[in-house]
Amino acid sequence: MRFLFGLPFSILIFSVVAALTPLAAPHVSPRFLLAISAGALAQMGATAALLVAMHRSGFAVATFMQQASLPLGAIVGWLAFGDRMDGLQWLGLAVTSLGLTVLSWPKVDDAKGALVGSAFGLASGACFAVALNGYRQAGLALDHAHPIYAATAGVVVAQTLQSILLGGTLAVFRPSALRAVAASWRPSLGAGFCGALASAFWFSALAMAPAGPVRAVGVLEAPIAAAAGRRLFKEKLTLRQMLGGAATAIGVVMTALG
Repeated sequence: MRFLFGLPFSILIFSVVAALTPLAAPHVSPRFLLAISAGALAQMGATAALLVAMHRSGFAVATFMQQASLPLGAIVGWLAFGDRMDGLQWLGLAVTSLGLTVLSWPKVDDAKGALVGSAFGLASGACFAVALNGYRQAGLALDHAHPIYAATAGVVVAQTLQSILLGGTLAVFRPSALRAVAASWRPSLGAGFCGALASAFWFSALAMAPAGPVRAVGVLEAPIAAAAGRRLFKEKLTLRQMLGGAATAIGVVMTALG
């Protein structure tokens, strides 16, 4: 229910952006409503599929298969919406995907009996690819001239829809779980704020650039997290992880400079 706890902060962020964008002229069209709904539903489906994949096959296999969202996001944007990427960006996308594959490649023991979990992990990646492109198209449809305004408005609409759907489902089928969520509101506010702020940045980036490059630049968190874990928690990195992290970082730079 992070959507629900993030919604008040998303509304606050949008209010500030709206006050700073007096010339914004939002156009709530069927295209916007369809795109934002598709993005919100696809994101929920992606999260659900990823959780099932982790339950069936473990974290390593699920994470590895979910990385399919990177190339799929670019391909969907190119084929379905005509998003253009130059040669350097496509090459950077390929290098980034290779780096992520090396970083997240599961161990042999982790991969045993992982067929069903792998399928759900791949489905999660496909749903994330749809969500990325849905949110991009929603921003373009609402107000192309003011991408940050359109993005933060899209976050509010998406999180409202997700909160209603998930909250309604819990209220009907798991009322005890909904009460438990409501009781934990205080410690959940921090996660809600961080989620709302992260979503505002993601949506803004998607309103200004195709899903492929945005997703590629976003995965820079992977090598950064690995480096932070090594420095702060004395975690040891294998040669494979270091090479994968380096390839990911190089691919991100190539994609960003394209």
